[in-house]
Amino acid sequence: MSAPGEPPPPAPAGPPEGEEGITWGYRWLCRLAGLLGGASCAVAGLFNCITVHPLNIAAGVWMMLNAFVLFLCEAPFCCQFVEFANAVSARADKLRPWQKAAFYCGMAVFPVILSLTLTTLLGNAVAFATGVLYGLSALGKKGDAISYAKMQQLRKQNNEEGLTGTVEGQAV
Repeated sequence: MSAPGEPPPPAPAGPPEGEEGITWGYRWLCRLAGLLGGASCAVAGLFNCITVHPLNIAAGVWMMLNAFVLFLCEAPFCCQFVEFANAVSARADKLRPWQKAAFYCGMAVFPVILSLTLTTLLGNAVAFATGVLYGLSALGKKGDAISYAKMQQLRKQNNEEGLTGTVEGQAV
């Protein structure tokens, strides 16, 4: 506790909220996938706009918007010309992994629904994979066999104690 008039001690520098179980390597893998997903969406979206079909143009514009959002959330240094890039990135870092997964996968599926072409499928595949990576991180770490066996043994003991307690209670 700090004395009156003194500033409070700084908060411990840890992972962002909701990312306690994610290792730094996996977090960078997700960011790299977001960068590659943004690049693939931008290039495929540009090629998708070179047509006369209005749904292909709409899907291409949406893909380029997806690319901008991915760059903004995952790599704000790519959007230095945007004043609010760091604020958006900080806010995106506070989201839980399952929220990012739902957002990124939803963004990637919408252009495919608009215009089902090879360009939209390939362009949104990496963006969708970014959402899948965040979704997998939301599931958490896989437990080891020893802790699982201890948990099962404890559960079995509790069940046996509960059964013997009810049998003795009925006999009285």
